Amino acid sequence: MKSLRPILFAALLASSGAGFGHAVVTHHSLKLKPVPVNQASQVELNFNSQVELDLSEVFLVSAGDVMTPINALPGGKPGQVMLELPALAPGEYAIKLKIFAADGHLSEDLLRFFVKETH
Repeated sequence: MKSLRPILFAALLASSGAGFGHAVVTHHSLKLKPVPVNQASQVELNFNSQVELDLSEVFLVSAGDVMTPINALPGGKPGQVMLELPALAPGEYAIKLKIFAADGHLSEDLLRFFVKETH
């Protein structure tokens, strides 16, 4: 029986939902829709759970690791968040997320993207 304890403990952890309390990005519009050059825009994020935006932080990361806070607004669906991006010049950027799930768990993520001129 002693040899089964580690296996039972691992099975208990896996089934207890210990990994399900974090708000994880399940979809974002950066995959489908490019950010326009020199034009303010919005990015849609969808999470696997409700998020507490008042406790969360979202930053635009630009060249030189400059972090600028950006607005995050609730979307029209549960778990949906809309980010307001300023007008951006062509280049490489990232969105750094520190998101609190409604159950109090903190999740961090980094979404990289490019702003490119289209011809």
